[in-house]
Amino acid sequence: MRDEFRADLHIVSQLLVDMAEAVRAAMRQATRALLTADRKAAETVIAQDAEVDSIYRQVEERVCDLLARQAPVASDLRAVITALHVAADLERMGDLADHVAKTALRRHPSPAVPAELRKVFTEMAGVADRMAEKIGTVLSKPDADRAAELDRDDDAMDDLHRSLFAVLLSDDWPYGVETAIDATLLGRFYERFADHAVNAGQRVVYLITGEPTA
Repeated sequence: MRDEFRADLHIVSQLLVDMAEAVRAAMRQATRALLTADRKAAETVIAQDAEVDSIYRQVEERVCDLLARQAPVASDLRAVITALHVAADLERMGDLADHVAKTALRRHPSPAVPAELRKVFTEMAGVADRMAEKIGTVLSKPDADRAAELDRDDDAMDDLHRSLFAVLLSDDWPYGVETAIDATLLGRFYERFADHAVNAGQRVVYLITGEPTA
């Protein structure tokens, strides 16, 4: 029974790695669509969001099956519950990439962000990409110290988010309310993407140490 449990848990872990890779790729493509008005990239992200949702459902089903058949306790139970929480964060990250892509598609054939905001969104996307990559790494090879780094990575995203608002709220903003609203929402999508990555990292720390994070 123990060997069977470990084999099943390994499958769940691989599904989580697959999810992390998928949401990272989704946000990269969504950003390309956003900055270059790439309609095909946006449509690809939107279509592939269903695949992320499908993996999430597979994780849910396998976790429920493990709980029913194996009745895990202690660290085993912690591993199963952690997997479910991490999957939920990754699924939400995929949804946020989908929101970015839909914003890009709505503004097509024009770029969804004006030139003045390209730099900050490029930098936000870079932080998001590094955080998603790190989540995939710590899910593949659990490392509490590396997972804890995501809190510090998120500080960079928060700084960029604040700099975005400084531009949007400046007296000489020339692009009107609609563009400002889109930019505000886009900033929120990237910021929340990072927050969910932090949540997933904290779950990994808890899995390894058994100590809840603040």
